[in-house]
Amino acid sequence: MDSTAATRLRMSRQRARDTGIEIALRKALHARGLRYRVHQRPVRTVRREADVVFPRARVAVFVDGCFWHGCPEHATWPKRNAAFWRDKIETNRRRDRDTDDRLAEAGWLVVRVWEHEDPAAAADRVRAEVLARR
Repeated sequence: MDSTAATRLRMSRQRARDTGIEIALRKALHARGLRYRVHQRPVRTVRREADVVFPRARVAVFVDGCFWHGCPEHATWPKRNAAFWRDKIETNRRRDRDTDDRLAEAGWLVVRVWEHEDPAAAADRVRAEVLARR
């Protein structure tokens, strides 16, 4: 794969969990009186881990990065290694849809939050869904 040292370094520093938006969302949810689990599989037989889980309400929240999950507003397509990155991002999108379908079949509601969303607005949206399912 043709990439620069700077690109490899930048990509290796990308956090997989406890990102700034995840922490801001969790703080906002906690401030709204919600209690939750962090980084858990909603369904044990489905090898997918949600960022925030409300087990009693059966709501799983995924915080998606705009680059990695192909945000319709902010997705960028790198020019270097274009085929690799397009395949990688499209694979992520397919896996996201598959996760949504599998969890829905198991009775869960999936809420997806984009990293560019305002954490307070996203927390309000999540809170409404959790309360509606209690």
